[in-house]
Amino acid sequence: MATTYLHNVVTLDGFIAKEDDDVGAMHDWYFSGDHSLQDDESHADAHGGVPFRVFAASAEYVRGMWDRQAVGVIGRHLFDITNGWEGHAPASDHVVVVSHRPKPDGWHSEAPFHFVGSVQDGVALAQELAGEGEIGIASGNMGGQALELGLVDYVAMDLVPVIFGRGKPFFGSFSDGPLLLEDPDVVIAGEGVLHLRYPVRGRAQAARG
Repeated sequence: MATTYLHNVVTLDGFIAKEDDDVGAMHDWYFSGDHSLQDDESHADAHGGVPFRVFAASAEYVRGMWDRQAVGVIGRHLFDITNGWEGHAPASDHVVVVSHRPKPDGWHSEAPFHFVGSVQDGVALAQELAGEGEIGIASGNMGGQALELGLVDYVAMDLVPVIFGRGKPFFGSFSDGPLLLEDPDVVIAGEGVLHLRYPVRGRAQAARG
């Protein structure tokens, strides 16, 4: 089974975006450095118009995560607000979109995006597609459901020194708590960001074999 991790950039008070989906300065660290995260930067327009370039302290960790990620699992809302990055996701060979609606008519038919109706089906398909790679699950409501269902091995956060006060929670509407995670096995202080990764008890040990 491929390793799964719930991941996103998150504010100090636990939000991944404002209520109107604006992320403010949360993602500035992704574009402020001099170390590229992608060998091919030709699709920068689909990712905000600027290539992903981070500072040295973040480069090895983030590049490694992106290189290992074979499949991304996202919700329909993220697909809609990004237009699926015009078929070119920042990381992963395949993207599974959890949605009750099909792929939009005429939308990038060649893109390796797969639409399924439930979180369980989404992660199951991701496991089929991942091969020897890993699976990144976007946090928020869909990711929180995956965590409740016991489908997440690690919780990975890029913690930024921003406070929103209100917004969209990292774990969405997760209600199956309290859930005790293990101590972080990744703690990397970057510039404008702190990278953290927490193993999910029971799940992570099994993923490590």
